[in-house]
Amino acid sequence: MAVAQTWNTTELVTNDKAHHLHPVSNLRALRDDGPLVMVRGEDVFLWDSDGKRYIDAFAGLWNVNVGHGRAELAEAAADQIREVAFVPSFFGLTSPPTIELATRLAALFPDPLNHFQFTSGGAESNETALKIARYYWWLKGRSEKVTILSRKMGYHGIAMGALAATGIPTYHEGFGPMVPGFVHLTPPFHYRFGDGMSEDEFVASLVRELEETIAREGAENIAAMIGEPVQGSGGVVVPPQSYWAAIAPVLKEHDILLIFDEVICGFGRTGTMFGMEQYGVTPDIVSFAKGITSGYIPLGGVGVSDEIWDTLSTPDRMFMHGFTYSGHPVACAVAMPNIDIIERERLPENAGRAGAYLLGALHDRLDDHPHVGNVRGKGLMLFVELVVDKATKEKFDPALNTGGKMTKATRARGIIVRPVNDGIAISPPLTIQPPELDEIASAIADSIDEVIGA
Repeated sequence: MAVAQTWNTTELVTNDKAHHLHPVSNLRALRDDGPLVMVRGEDVFLWDSDGKRYIDAFAGLWNVNVGHGRAELAEAAADQIREVAFVPSFFGLTSPPTIELATRLAALFPDPLNHFQFTSGGAESNETALKIARYYWWLKGRSEKVTILSRKMGYHGIAMGALAATGIPTYHEGFGPMVPGFVHLTPPFHYRFGDGMSEDEFVASLVRELEETIAREGAENIAAMIGEPVQGSGGVVVPPQSYWAAIAPVLKEHDILLIFDEVICGFGRTGTMFGMEQYGVTPDIVSFAKGITSGYIPLGGVGVSDEIWDTLSTPDRMFMHGFTYSGHPVACAVAMPNIDIIERERLPENAGRAGAYLLGALHDRLDDHPHVGNVRGKGLMLFVELVVDKATKEKFDPALNTGGKMTKATRARGIIVRPVNDGIAISPPLTIQPPELDEIASAIADSIDEVIGA
């Protein structure tokens, strides 16, 4: 066993503050206080540079599905690097791991999703999905079909096209005009948008909104609708069970493609291998990333239906889209044993069991709390929504920095979650078991009491 390395925390933090520009972070706070430096991981645990242990209750960024420290994934990467470290997928080139992974995914995804292009992550995957949708209609002689429908509170990445599809205004501020051609719909969030309606009535209202939007924009102008089966970064919005089954036929009737963003939901997190399986709907295009390698190496991709593939591959012309690292052989080589682990250890099933257990524990501790408005989840995607007043559902003023205070309180209790102004997102590795689930629930409840009172 390797000897653990000793780190100089002060030196690490000083150098980070001087040189590292952190993504999606408060740069002023980091300039003043510095980061929390993680140096080791094992299963659901992380250790910082001072040796303190934490439960990684956010699985990195929703993505360390098989847990930390899986030696077989490191070995797969090393073996492939020794064999051949890089082969592009441009100009008709490829490598065996890329072919093997595409074949493996064709067996995993439901028919007719049988054809795959690879990327380096979720934003690239969604950029690819959106471009393929437009390109498909262009090849069909319907070049006016370019508009993309998405949802408020949806998150699809922060590259410019994916950012335009993202329905969270904070991500847009300060980055100039958005890419045109995107229309945002009401999210399937009954707690916030369905007051006075049953779930069935709420779904019916969302279908009406979709139909009215199509009528206003013109079906002849709309290429696709993109949506996460369960919305993740926008607050873990779990749709009513009938939502997707009601939306999909309307899109089909109007020749509008359905894109499922499985970047977070995919590879077990919702309790099934893919989030789409929770709702019995198969899209025309699917994007994925994160859990395909459990974050051990960057990889994402897009799957398309047989019909879309036939359309893309019929003309005698170049398909002018891709990235330098599309189909990277090392990333694809790591993905296959990662999928082996997910299947062999039945991690989607454990995500379903563990998620139900944690959701129950959070309900038990928090349902009566005056500042907890809603506790929700699907599999190991969960959210505790914080409110000023339970009856009015009033949100906390961002100036109070409730999310920042909750971050400090939860980390002090040895858990890593994602507190934001509206609440706390939770998504531990799919290997997690009840002792740690109980610890997470208790730490969250105690942190809420500390920050906003009982």
